[in-house]
Amino acid sequence: MQFAGKVWRLLVGIKDGLVLLFMLLFFSALFAVLTARPSPAAVRDGALLLDLNGVVVEERTRIDPLEALLSGQTPMGEYQARDLVHALDEAAGDERISAVVLDLDRFMGGGQVHLQEIGEALDRVRAAEKPVLAYATAYGDDGMLLAAHASEVWVNPLGGAIVAGPGGERLYYAGLLDRLKVNARVYKVGDYKSAVEPYSRADMSDPARENARALYETLWEEYRANLKKARPAADIERITTQPVAWIDAANGDLATAALQAGLVDEIGTRADFEQRVVELVGEDEWGDGANSYPHTRLAVWLEDNPLPTPGRPIGVITVAGEIVDGEAGPGVAGGDRIAELLDEALEDELAGLVVRVDSPGGSVLASELIRDAVLRHKAQDIPIAVSMANVAASGGYWVSTPADRIFAEPETITGSIGIFAVIPTFEETAAAAGVTSDGVRTTPLSGQPDLIGGFTPETDAILQAFIENGYEDFLDRVGEARGMTRDQADAIGQGRVWDGGTARQLRLVDEYGGMEEALAWTAAQADLGSDWHVVYLGTNPSTYDTLLRQWLIGDGEEAGSGGDVFARMASGQASVVTQIAADADRLLGAKGAQAYCLACPASQAGQSQAKAPDGWLARIVALLFG
Repeated sequence: MQFAGKVWRLLVGIKDGLVLLFMLLFFSALFAVLTARPSPAAVRDGALLLDLNGVVVEERTRIDPLEALLSGQTPMGEYQARDLVHALDEAAGDERISAVVLDLDRFMGGGQVHLQEIGEALDRVRAAEKPVLAYATAYGDDGMLLAAHASEVWVNPLGGAIVAGPGGERLYYAGLLDRLKVNARVYKVGDYKSAVEPYSRADMSDPARENARALYETLWEEYRANLKKARPAADIERITTQPVAWIDAANGDLATAALQAGLVDEIGTRADFEQRVVELVGEDEWGDGANSYPHTRLAVWLEDNPLPTPGRPIGVITVAGEIVDGEAGPGVAGGDRIAELLDEALEDELAGLVVRVDSPGGSVLASELIRDAVLRHKAQDIPIAVSMANVAASGGYWVSTPADRIFAEPETITGSIGIFAVIPTFEETAAAAGVTSDGVRTTPLSGQPDLIGGFTPETDAILQAFIENGYEDFLDRVGEARGMTRDQADAIGQGRVWDGGTARQLRLVDEYGGMEEALAWTAAQADLGSDWHVVYLGTNPSTYDTLLRQWLIGDGEEAGSGGDVFARMASGQASVVTQIAADADRLLGAKGAQAYCLACPASQAGQSQAKAPDGWLARIVALLFG
């Protein structure tokens, strides 16, 4: 029995040893497989894939998980223009990247200045003898301007390209307010300050039409020039002046029409396009599908290529989106938040400061708060530059006035030096419902402002005087900053909007250039040579925000098609609802004095950043018009 027991224990030991051996072999093999298969978070030799599923912005907005949950909608993807430019410049000089792929199937657009900056970065990639390939089912104006810089532009056979140009119509509510017997009390200064016209008129005033026509014609001229420069063979004149004849000549086939007009180079399905990429960069042996190619996505590429940090820091503060009171943002320019960021940076011994502005303006109080914070940096005797992106108008120009040097692009929209306020009163609405008011006053201002009983003439006069005084403050700031008299500032003020080229002639802007030129000027003024780096104040996203964005938006791997030309055109409904909600909020939102540019095109102000207001008002508008 003892012998049998020993034999049994020997067999069990051998069995346990074999099990352990096989387990070690199994896990070793599993480890080898997992480490051999490229990690999705690792840079791959092959293509840099820019899958732009959303909009290009100056600054990404913070995702509110509760808002996303209640709305039942996936937040729109946002891509910072500076990230895309940095990624492309790094790809141009990195041997691991042999091509750049632009997936624009779900691209929703961006400002003209941003798209031009990205386009120039794409040109630098091509100058490094690396192909750039673009694909979409349907190209709109913004997508076409970006794709034009590609070496090969592909379109789906069932898609096409439509170039509509800037402009269009906006909504006016005077008739509706009259029907509802709501008295929209308007206080403003500036013949061209059209931000209040939707509440006081049923159509556009002659001065506003004159200003808008001049602005849009300049933007359109710049767009056509940039598109023609990128694609010399494109017949832009025909597709924009004779669009019906152009489409009819291709028997209604928009893809063929785009090819014949030189807007695209190839017509093919996504599989055809991916096969072409495989020909250029090789096949991905670990990929799914027959046309997989090795690629690296934007987030991974940026993580692998951080900004260098040599020498002394130059700070960059971003003023993006509407300027509002409080802590709002990023993506919206909360005055308190931005002022706090600037004040915290006073301890960082910055060598210089660049204020990057991409805003149509907003609250005068918040604009002044930001301006004061910039002046505290100026008191440190460091150079201050302003870099204007797509829009730096109204309050966006107010915050720019402390600068030693202002940079803008020809496509930048600026100016709109004016101020307004609008307050609704409901005395006629109440009277129609049988409600009246009466009482005793000890002064003309007793019980004022009375939103139900109405304003006294004295209240109206005081509010208008306050707005006029605010306009004089604006002129003082512009005159002091730009070396102008009060009358000279007033002559180019009055709420008029200017393109960057005209603004330079009027001395509102010092020179053409973007962020790179503003930073280089600041470094030169601080005698830094090349020994400096950029610090973006308050823009590092939290791990929580990054994970939430990844969870809600994803990376585009499983996203479907962006839709055909009909789907592109129908998508405008959402922007109309957003506009109605924003207009209603501006009327009923209890806002203070405003320096805001309503004439600035929505696409220039940043689609993603011009969001509808939150709360009950947005929900009512969505129910009525959604």
